[in-house]
Parts: sequence; structure tokens; C-alpha cells
Amino acid sequence: MTGESKGATKMKRPSRRRTAGKAGAAPDVATLEDIPNVGPAVAADLRRLGITAPADLLGRDPYALYEDLCEKTGKRHDPCLLDTFIAAVRFMAGEPKKPWWAYTAERKRHLAARTLPADSD
Repeated sequence: MTGESKGATKMKRPSRRRTAGKAGAAPDVATLEDIPNVGPAVAADLRRLGITAPADLLGRDPYALYEDLCEKTGKRHDPCLLDTFIAAVRFMAGEPKKPWWAYTAERKRHLAARTLPADSD
């Protein structure tokens, strides 16, 4: 044996494949998959919505994109996909790249505000 106890699992370092080759700024983006947080599955979802090039995200509403996808597919997608749409749209608008989960709290606040009754004052 190599000194490890029987049955012990070796901790793996997180994969860098997801961020390797990703653009650092919007002008560096050539394909949807070059956008941080966007892999093949998210790119396919965007293409299903008619977003075929990174520039197609400019000026788009990520909440509307998410709702459109849910309507097109006939199912409610994981809300983390909405976070990813927010991250992609904001990145293409010139904001620095951030992980998709950096937008989770914002998404929750935004959706909670939409469902609250309007103040009658």
C-alpha cells in the first residue's frame, strides 16, 4: 500500500476545465461557449431561444430569456440557469466576469419583489 488507509478517498482538486479558455472580457468572446459560465448545455438553451452569437445577448433581459425557455420547453428549469443567464448577459454588457452563483441573491430578491402585492399608497 502507499500509506493511504484502506477505503480512504483521495480529495480531488476542482476542475479548471470549466474556466479554461473562457474570455476575460466581452470583446474577447467569439462563441457562446467562450462566455464565462456558459458550456455546451447552456449554449444549446440559448440557441433554442435564437441567441446564436454572443452579441445577441446585448440588451437582452435574462429574466425574459429564462421565462421564454421555460415556455418553449414546457417545463420549469432550475433557477440556477436564470443566474447563468444573468451572468452571461451582464458579462456581454461589459461587467467583469463573475461565477453564476454571485447572482443568486439578486435573482431571489428580484423574483420576490415581482410576486409581492403592489402598494396601494
